[in-house]
Amino acid sequence: MEKAYEAGGHFEEAMMSRKYIDCREYPSESNCTVAISADSEDELIDAAAQHAVQVHGHQDGPELRSELRQIVKSGMPAE
Repeated sequence: MEKAYEAGGHFEEAMMSRKYIDCREYPSESNCTVAISADSEDELIDAAAQHAVQVHGHQDGPELRSELRQIVKSGMPAE
């Protein structure tokens, strides 16, 4: 949660939108149907990197994580 000012100078918790990466939007030989979502982008990138390495054979590192950050979307994946 991040804090936001409300009228009168008081803090109130502001809802952050969930972030997601959906493999269905990126065709692969394995036809992966996994969608991963999290409240924070860092948590999402960690989970997506683990998935990319274990399932798709990518090598974890700054380049992979940079590519993943470019495809993060806000909200929830389609059903």
